[in-house]
Amino acid sequence: MYQKYPSLLLEDAVNEFSKLPGIGRKTALRLVLHLLRQETETAVNFGESISKLCKEVKYCQVCHNISDTDICSMCSDKDRDPSILCVVENVKEVMVIDNTRQFRGLYHVLGGIISPMDGVGPADLNIESLVERVKSGEIKEVILALSTTMEGDTTNFYIFRKLAPYNVKISIIARGISIGDEIEYTDEITLGRSILNRTLFTDAFKV
Repeated sequence: MYQKYPSLLLEDAVNEFSKLPGIGRKTALRLVLHLLRQETETAVNFGESISKLCKEVKYCQVCHNISDTDICSMCSDKDRDPSILCVVENVKEVMVIDNTRQFRGLYHVLGGIISPMDGVGPADLNIESLVERVKSGEIKEVILALSTTMEGDTTNFYIFRKLAPYNVKISIIARGISIGDEIEYTDEITLGRSILNRTLFTDAFKV
């Protein structure tokens, strides 16, 4: 049933908030009304921070992680091991995995996984730049840390085939994460152990 609003400005704000994933119109209304109860400066700062984020945020030219500069802080961190590369689906997985403190190598963000049903193919992902990084010869191991779904496994196989011609160890996180689970929802202890107990891709899938 259509809800009538006492203000067009209120309705417009609710419409925008309800476009966010997982936010229905009732939740959007609560959020908007909460902002209205705050000091004007608080609401303005909130809006300006979102606007500044959208206008000024960068993506690392090396790993495609979100960054304030052309090269992100992780790629430029001399204390990280540049010979080990962890391949993830999205930026949020970088944060989740790094919070386990069990991985001190570098990352590569694909920007999604292969999903024909959603119209996402290999060309839509950051796979070629991954191949170029491996071609450089500095990387000794690539860890595939994608979700244990059919789409995740399809992407794993595709990347394995693309990297097969190069002298690089390809491993996959241990299957302590249940089939169908998303990396971002896995607890840090389980995820940390999965990284430490990673196995060769060929052993995991009997390629």
